[in-house]
Amino acid sequence: MKRALSPGAPKPTQIANVLEQEILSGKLGFGERLQSENQLVQRFSVSRNTLRKGLEELNNRGLITTKVGIGSFVTFEGKTINDAAGWSRALADVGAETTTRVLRIEVLEDKALAAEIGAERDLFIAIDRLRCLTVGDTPISLERSRLPLLPELESLPIRGLTAGSLRETMREAGLVPAKGEEWADIEMLSAEDGELLKNASGSAFLRTRRLSRDEDGRPIEYVVSLLHPAYFALHLEF
Repeated sequence: MKRALSPGAPKPTQIANVLEQEILSGKLGFGERLQSENQLVQRFSVSRNTLRKGLEELNNRGLITTKVGIGSFVTFEGKTINDAAGWSRALADVGAETTTRVLRIEVLEDKALAAEIGAERDLFIAIDRLRCLTVGDTPISLERSRLPLLPELESLPIRGLTAGSLRETMREAGLVPAKGEEWADIEMLSAEDGELLKNASGSAFLRTRRLSRDEDGRPIEYVVSLLHPAYFALHLEF
């Protein structure tokens, strides 16, 4: 649907304001892709240059990441996935049927991680999950989430996850990611992780690390995921 911009504020700022409201209101879910550049140009009835200035402003507010001509994506069996909205949703979006086993939910102290991500306290809620393909019960990922022990989450270790979903649990607590960072590299499995993932110790797995922050810049989740290389890969575009 086309949207006419009103006179007054610069058009790039108006574009950024409209998209920001859609993101913060939940109309445009975190991790979802924006419309294509052509679609947005038509929607706002602006030039491509004006649109890009609006997206740049939105990027500066920490609500999107825009890289012209370059991008990196994790793929599952050759299909691009976006884990920013959670692995369950990302895998479901590409047709993968999986089950998730929660290995632990407990409070722990980690001074090094608190210093690394800028958390106010050294206490975290540790949530470890093993994800398997429904058919054959084949392990495909091991995910270790560390959530700063914020007041909104103090009851989590006792009551567990809402509907089995960490993403829904955080959303229910009002903790919605607004920006973050993600890294990808390779890790050789330890004996313990190899047993969980049914692979030999020392096997090479794709590792992603994602840090999510809320709109105030507070760290709300740090998750390390070990991904089975038979199913996952890193795809680069340039």
